[in-house]
Amino acid sequence: MAPRTSVVWDEVFTAYDFGPTHPMAPVRLDLTTRLSRALGVLDHVELLSPDVAGDDVLATVHDRAYIRAVRAASDDPSAADVNRGLGTDDDPAFRGMHEASARIVQGTLDICRQVWRGEIDHGVNFCGGLHHAMRTHASGFCIYNDIAVGIQWLLDNGAERVAYVDIDVHHGDGVERMFWNDPRVLTISVHESGQHLFPGTGWPADVGGPSARGGAANVALPPGTGDAAWLRSIESVVHPLVRAFKPDVLVSQHGCDTHMHDPLAHLAITVDGQRRAHESVHDLAHETTQGRWVALGGGGYELVEVVPRSWTHLTAIAAHVPVPSDTAVPQEWLGHVERSLGRQAPSRMGDLPAERLPIWVQPWNMGHNPDNPVDRAILATRQAVFSHHGLDPWFD
Repeated sequence: MAPRTSVVWDEVFTAYDFGPTHPMAPVRLDLTTRLSRALGVLDHVELLSPDVAGDDVLATVHDRAYIRAVRAASDDPSAADVNRGLGTDDDPAFRGMHEASARIVQGTLDICRQVWRGEIDHGVNFCGGLHHAMRTHASGFCIYNDIAVGIQWLLDNGAERVAYVDIDVHHGDGVERMFWNDPRVLTISVHESGQHLFPGTGWPADVGGPSARGGAANVALPPGTGDAAWLRSIESVVHPLVRAFKPDVLVSQHGCDTHMHDPLAHLAITVDGQRRAHESVHDLAHETTQGRWVALGGGGYELVEVVPRSWTHLTAIAAHVPVPSDTAVPQEWLGHVERSLGRQAPSRMGDLPAERLPIWVQPWNMGHNPDNPVDRAILATRQAVFSHHGLDPWFD
């Protein structure tokens, strides 16, 4: 039987490269693919090598003057327009930047198309998930917003409602902004509070524009939030809202910079917690959208210990061949990491010892603790958004 899951990959994706000192090194993508292949996960999927998205595709969500600015900086990095967010420390200009970024967009568009047409159940693009890019400028390591292009294509081709779930440590501001006033799109972001982290947005009171009240939901978590509390926030906000919204397709962003070892953020999540979150979103897609699920990458800057394991778990879950946390990491992959990077990689696919698994998550209907900062964050979001969807913030 032909695979029912597609994964976007080609070595050319490593061309999305901001330089040797930038935290978003493309080696993370190569290592993820190598680990997925070594574990046999890629034997159960169709690999897609997309073309470069054309300007008309990009212009469905981006200003054409911005696209021209990216092309100009791509041809001559010294011509980068900093007023468009190009040539900055976050988004340095590099030759071929337009093509590398537009290829990521096309990858996400291709799997959205396959999912919507029923050719596959799930699509994965861990090269994508570039959620900070805005209509008129680059932001936060993101040039073009592949997520927004994919969602817009779904809407333009018959989808009546699309739910977008973002579990990256940073607020999914670009996607939220592009669909802020569109009642057909529900955006939910679970992230570290903007009081402590870029981009400084994503508050519970941000619930969508005048024509889409309740169309945005934001859970702003305190630094140091661990597995059980983080998963509680996902299951207590994301699940009831998506169920109530009844989307045709679920699109999710799985940035793994929530990990306790990520150098750019302050949450305390393990790979086991991330694996549980990937499973949770996958199960939600089967419950609410007949399995129509587009899963994307995003942030993640611990290049060896975290990104390859977390996104291999995501890919395996999407392929319906989940990898247990106690699985040994293949020696061929460990050897490659040591030879190429001079580092010792983790020997298991999880962080936690067996006696701490499975992670227990207290359901919201068992009550909440008003003195707990995570519970306060969850309740603030539920109180701001749930009534717009006919839900009770205290009990549903």
